[in-house]
Amino acid sequence: QVQLVESGGGLVQPGGSLRLSCACSGIIFSVYAMRWYRQAPGKQRELVAVVTSGGNTNYAASVKGRFTISRDAAKNTVYLQMNSLKPEDTAVYFCNANHNGANYWGQGTPVTVSS
Repeated sequence: QVQLVESGGGLVQPGGSLRLSCACSGIIFSVYAMRWYRQAPGKQRELVAVVTSGGNTNYAASVKGRFTISRDAAKNTVYLQMNSLKPEDTAVYFCNANHNGANYWGQGTPVTVSS
């Protein structure tokens, strides 16, 4: 059974930091591209960051320079380090694993940036 379990969300003040984690089981983690998406209230889900199986990364323009995606093969976990958070980063953040048509999602973790 495939499971992607996100954690680390919460309430943070503008300018603060959070680190999201997504622990994966039931997949061969090393071959999957891992992505973080987010969905703000009333908006479509958008891609935030991706790390390929080879470790290459890419980011949405809105988070470049502030967010860092990384993966730990020993822990089957992908992370999203979020710095200099802004109110517009408020959303539910979802982890996604994708490889050769197999596509899996976590349940999401909410992030609220507010003073």
